[in-house]
Amino acid sequence: MAMTQQAPQAFQYASEPQAVGTKRRAKYRGDEPEDPMGLNIHTDRRVVRGNTYAAQVVTQNAARELDRLRMENERAIKRDVARKRLEASARPKTPPPIPGRSHADTMTDTYLEELSDRPVEVDVDTQTEAHLDRPPSPLFVPAKSGQDAASQVDVREIFDFDAEVAPLLEVLVGKTLQTSMLEVMEEEELAAIRRRQDEFEEERNAELMEVQRLEAEAARKFAEKKRRVNQERERKRLQAELKEKVAARSFAKAYLAEMNATVFGDLEKEGAFYDPVKKEIEEVFLPWLFDSAVQQSDQTAVAENLADDLLKSALAQAIKLHEEAEKKKAALAAEAEAKRKQEELEATLKAEEDAKATAETTEDA
Repeated sequence: MAMTQQAPQAFQYASEPQAVGTKRRAKYRGDEPEDPMGLNIHTDRRVVRGNTYAAQVVTQNAARELDRLRMENERAIKRDVARKRLEASARPKTPPPIPGRSHADTMTDTYLEELSDRPVEVDVDTQTEAHLDRPPSPLFVPAKSGQDAASQVDVREIFDFDAEVAPLLEVLVGKTLQTSMLEVMEEEELAAIRRRQDEFEEERNAELMEVQRLEAEAARKFAEKKRRVNQERERKRLQAELKEKVAARSFAKAYLAEMNATVFGDLEKEGAFYDPVKKEIEEVFLPWLFDSAVQQSDQTAVAENLADDLLKSALAQAIKLHEEAEKKKAALAAEAEAKRKQEELEATLKAEEDAKATAETTEDA
């Protein structure tokens, strides 16, 4: 912008205004012929007008509002992260592999997008305070001087909403449809995986039940076989023992047939046959009698010792009580003697005072 030091005057365009043309330009800028003169920065809406050296004044209320909005955005982000973690932890896990097999990791989250019934909403409220801060003073803007220059905007550079937004909408709608299709395919794939997992779990459970049944049947057969072998071994052992007993009995009966009379005679001579009453008196009654007498004598001695100890303690207690009574009697006698002396002293002092009072009365008279 070129400015000269001249008197201020009204603005004036270099060319007269004209109506916007109805010609539609191409969708993409590459299809249009390039302007050899270039674009004018004064017509770009992205350029901020005004003084670039002036600091932006932010009031306390605006600063507090910005802090509150930032905190609410941080809380919303934290809630979204916590919800995503909870959903990730709540997903069903793959069952462990059976022996002899292993699981393989497969990538299934190429184009995943979180779905929700409604987007995240943030409520923002504001309340006008009764006593607002004083608004900032307006900036000093000196009066314009000189002549301003202007430029004319080309008709082709005017923004056409219908022509510019259509490609964006097509891209957005196409991307949304593609993402929706991917999500639907992902849901179908996950459902098929879950069904296959359920079928695999049922087949594995059936195989495990069949294996358990076969193992139980084999264990029963082995136990029955082992029990039958043990029974046969026990039967043979008992039969062998029975044969040995029968042979031993026959041999003993034949060998001891003539020794019966001789053995009984020798046993009677050695004292094997005795009188049970006499033996009981000698081995049971007499030792018990001696032990009872000794125990009775010990108890009598203990009772005599206890009686002696009681008499000694009673005698010592009586002597102690007698000494305490003598001490109390002596103390009472000393107290009575002191009291008597005190009374005699008081009587003597009273007699002296009476005599002194009588003498004073005589002198006065």
